[in-house]
Amino acid sequence: MISSTSPDTIRPTALIADDEPLLRESLARSLSVAWPELQIVGLARNGREALELFESLQPEIVFLDVHMPGLNGIEAARQLARRAQIVFVTAYEEYAVQAFEQGALDYLVKPIDEARLDDTVARLKARRAAPQSGASQSTQVLEAVIAQLLERLGQPAAAAVNASNAPGAAEPAPKYLQWIRASVGSTLKLIPVDDIVYLRSDEKYTLVAWSEGEALIRTPIRELMDQLDPDSFAQVHRSVVVNLHAISHITRGLNETADVHLKGRTEVLPVSRSYLHLFRQM
Repeated sequence: MISSTSPDTIRPTALIADDEPLLRESLARSLSVAWPELQIVGLARNGREALELFESLQPEIVFLDVHMPGLNGIEAARQLARRAQIVFVTAYEEYAVQAFEQGALDYLVKPIDEARLDDTVARLKARRAAPQSGASQSTQVLEAVIAQLLERLGQPAAAAVNASNAPGAAEPAPKYLQWIRASVGSTLKLIPVDDIVYLRSDEKYTLVAWSEGEALIRTPIRELMDQLDPDSFAQVHRSVVVNLHAISHITRGLNETADVHLKGRTEVLPVSRSYLHLFRQM
């Protein structure tokens, strides 16, 4: 039985999916200001969890980070395209393609701009209040946008659905981390990975040292190493990762250890015995 209740009288619901807890919570706070009536019914850490929460919570709107481990936001959107309004959240301006403006979906670029968020909320409200007669056309545009984004990620849409089942199919080229998000005081910094000189961890935090400064993040080094290009970054100690392009020279020490000296910096990084083999031919 179809309810005759107007959408305007039903409190809107939303799900936020982002692998960064700080950014999930920040977006939820910003939405509470921009759209007080919106009820955030769930927070997901990745695309897979977003799909699971969607099935149980059935929100009207889903905010999806484009880059998440495992199932990314675009792949998740492909499965939700006909059942929810999608808003992509991304740190990469190149994903803000013109097709987003055709009305099928929206996007937010990190760090979130209040004016842009207000525009997004206005469009979401307008689509929510609009009659459903244009839904099929809107869905077609959305699916076209998703196909375009999958191609940008190196996953051609025509082949993506059955790629895992295709015999002898080539593995897609790995996509390595391009930015690290870190809080510096009250500012959220987007640090280009190419600018990072080294990473150094302690029990709770990882220090990110890059060309313009330093910042602390909670992501452990072992997790970051899985996302860094091995041709550019090497782990030289259980608590240290260095950008190979930033190395000036290596000096040998006692007991099969060594020190890494950096270009234009005074820090000296330790190389433990377990990783010394990386530099035997340097």
